[in-house]
Amino acid sequence: MTDREIDLKIAELDRLLNDPETRMDPHKVWSLLAEIRRQTMPTTQAPRAA
Repeated sequence: MTDREIDLKIAELDRLLNDPETRMDPHKVWSLLAEIRRQTMPTTQAPRAA
């Protein structure tokens, strides 16, 4: 996903959460959050220290 696509998803999420004329769709909000998180999180993580 390109930076532009991520920005568009963030803008859509912002609209869903903050536009009083837009019907809240919790499934869509969580779906967008998951997509954004997958694209912005590093693919490898260092092991946690015990």
